Amino acid sequence: MNFSEVIAHHAERFAARPALSTAEQEVTYAELRDRMHACAGALRELGVGRGDVVGVLLYNRLELLDLLCACAHLGAIFMPLNWRLTGPELAYIVDHAQAAVVVSEPELEARLAAVREAPAQRRWVRIGAAGDGWLSLAGLIAAAAPVADAEPVDGDDVMRLMYTSGTTARPKGVMITHANLLWKCTAHVVELEMHAGDRGLACGPLYHVGALDMTTTNMLYVGASTHLLPRFDVVPVLEEIERRKITNLWLAPAMVNALLASDELGRRDLRSVRLLLDGGEKMPLPLIERVTAAFPNAWFGDAYGLTETVSGDTYLDKGALLDKLGSVGKPVMHTRIRVVDPEGRPVPAGEHGEIVVSGPKVCKGYWRDPEATAAALRDGWLHTGDVGMLDEDGYLFVVDRLKDMIVSGGENIASPEVERVLYEHPAVLEAAVVGAPDPRWNEVPVAYVVLREGAEAEPAALDAFCRERLAAYKTPKAFRFVDALPRNPSGKVLKRVLRDREPPTDDERPA
Repeated sequence: MNFSEVIAHHAERFAARPALSTAEQEVTYAELRDRMHACAGALRELGVGRGDVVGVLLYNRLELLDLLCACAHLGAIFMPLNWRLTGPELAYIVDHAQAAVVVSEPELEARLAAVREAPAQRRWVRIGAAGDGWLSLAGLIAAAAPVADAEPVDGDDVMRLMYTSGTTARPKGVMITHANLLWKCTAHVVELEMHAGDRGLACGPLYHVGALDMTTTNMLYVGASTHLLPRFDVVPVLEEIERRKITNLWLAPAMVNALLASDELGRRDLRSVRLLLDGGEKMPLPLIERVTAAFPNAWFGDAYGLTETVSGDTYLDKGALLDKLGSVGKPVMHTRIRVVDPEGRPVPAGEHGEIVVSGPKVCKGYWRDPEATAAALRDGWLHTGDVGMLDEDGYLFVVDRLKDMIVSGGENIASPEVERVLYEHPAVLEAAVVGAPDPRWNEVPVAYVVLREGAEAEPAALDAFCRERLAAYKTPKAFRFVDALPRNPSGKVLKRVLRDREPPTDDERPA
């Protein structure tokens, strides 16, 4: 079940076939296998073995995928870190995961200052020269013997940890197993008709299942090639699609909006794209029409999925784009979707309930959090916290969220996480964070704040306070001061009332 054996398979049969590329370098499958063996040797010299966690804070680059494959090869656990997070957020994740090794690069190292001050014993490795307590990955590789034989692993062994915003004040570590990844790849390859002749573009961050699993690991699984861009930027994305005849890519809705707003769009030949995957937010018909005009040969596959399911549980098939407008499609192979009532009983077609998912690509739970695992995984079903509806044809429609999750530009923001930070401010008595409509990001966090009696706080001060402790995209875009938060008779804050106070975007204003 080891994903490293996928790389070895392609290297044996298609040694010269391109696997990965950047602006500076192209790596064949034989070279990727050798890089994996060499990187595994370096990690082993640091004491990394089966079950050890390796944290990776990198932009999109070849070394990130070397480390993913090398960790799998050793039976270790690969943990990609979100480079948009602040130092305190990263410190919590690295400590909670009990990472044995952390790998980063000079541009991102400052964000790890807080966790490096902690007393825990872990090794620090950088892309670049050694110094200041950092070891050099290249130096370690040069000094270590490659590891040729893959560690035998069970399908239920954890391969990857991905920390995601949940319904609590802290992120949760999703435990993705070796079997989860391979079942995901199998389902996507069949559903999306992927093959070795495809050319993927990873332009979203590889710490996210969108770019990592809806594109890159699928391309590696079928022996196709993937081009890596360090970060999303409109002009390089359009240039590389044209230059490299890209066929497959994933884009968050905010990325789609940015491409459609660019003057460069009309100057590029985008006919090579056959599969444009999207997910995370509803796409209105006018936007879909503009996408299909810009990418005339593409299947615009709207999707529903979670980090807990390694992405892509449903896809809207090509023939149903307009007939089932607003739907995220039907389940992929080996995945079951139900919509259930509070007692877990399936509701009739057309009725709303909670979306639950079952199948071999559902994660095994949350790292060091048995309570959250038990709450989410019940009777063989993952309870997503999303409200949905299945129509009479079995198409899924996502209606709302049971949990207080804000989806901004494809990133999940747990409102309790933001509220926790606001409650740390000495002037704040109460706080509630909700999503407000936004024409660019779909929605952004907005904070309703009750100040302590006699206390004062300006929005700018609260903004600065939050930015020191939260990623910029999690920091509220507005602070609304109120005398009291609306509550129901049992004392629960009525966040729907607060959301209803937020004005619609220009596109949603009534005529």
